[in-house]
Amino acid sequence: MSQLNWNDTVNLVSKLSFRRSWNGLKVLSSYYISKWFKNPVQWGLPISISFEPTTSCNLRCPECPSGLRAFTRPTGMLQKDFFKETIDQLHKELLYLVFYFQGEPYLNPQFLEMVKYASSKRIYTATSTNAHYLNDDNAKRTIESGLDRLIISIDGTTQEVYQQYRVGGHLDKVLEGTRNVVKWKKEMKSKTPFIVFQFLVVKPNEHQIEEVKKLATEIGVDDVWFKTAQVYDYEHDPNKLIPTMDKFSRYKKTGNGYEFKGKLANHCWRLWHDPVITWDGLVAPCCFDKDAQHKLGDLKQRSFKEIWENGEYRKFRTAILKGRKNIDICSNCSEGTKVWEKT
Repeated sequence: MSQLNWNDTVNLVSKLSFRRSWNGLKVLSSYYISKWFKNPVQWGLPISISFEPTTSCNLRCPECPSGLRAFTRPTGMLQKDFFKETIDQLHKELLYLVFYFQGEPYLNPQFLEMVKYASSKRIYTATSTNAHYLNDDNAKRTIESGLDRLIISIDGTTQEVYQQYRVGGHLDKVLEGTRNVVKWKKEMKSKTPFIVFQFLVVKPNEHQIEEVKKLATEIGVDDVWFKTAQVYDYEHDPNKLIPTMDKFSRYKKTGNGYEFKGKLANHCWRLWHDPVITWDGLVAPCCFDKDAQHKLGDLKQRSFKEIWENGEYRKFRTAILKGRKNIDICSNCSEGTKVWEKT
């Protein structure tokens, strides 16, 4: 582990309290008991949550519901007061908060204020961005917010390659935004955020894997992560995105096209520790339910604890333990396949 990765790990561990540690043990033990006995038991509250700042996005990526404008649920912005109310219910047990589900977080004008509020509760905060809105002011405010991890999607080292997946995007803006954050992090002598280039490996960019590593070093990015791409119609791959490098593909080629590599075992850690909350307060089981079709509760009507322990959650956990292959959002899930390759 590099020194920079070690510093990020130490920062995460520093957020632990006795209450959060005890909660984590309860959640983990209940998950294993459920897995072994095929009967859902849930102790404790989430260790991590993903909170959606917005469903809006400035790009039109071909395998993204935000980019395709393909949601059946409404587009909107997370409101700061609602966010604070929810965090106030969870912060004593909550260790990790991902400010991302769908959309571009920086489009929400209150986004960095919400990060600052979560940071004040000593919650580890992370977000993922296409970096088109990291102007000098936003870069400085990002450092001031206390954000712990900033994942920047790059997906190409030249404009020609970058725009093949990041449709409507401009690589020069991504690089300028990254440099702005690196600059302010140095000027303010801040240890955070841990800055990551995330490279979604697809067929058009797989030849640039070594180039993006060099680019990250030149700019001063802390790490590069390579992620496998989710392709919805993977049997036919109409957008020609599945890479030829097997290491970076969730799918394997067959005589009739492609098939999913995952084994889809009948259990899933996400259902016990890491729910998703949409901008308008719907609780979804995980980040693969992009359209929040499996609504497990509505925070505008009930508290999080009521939803977490209610019958709908229990039904979904039971379904996972009985037959994960029968659940639509699980059919293309990366759990059980290699997703990340870090430098």
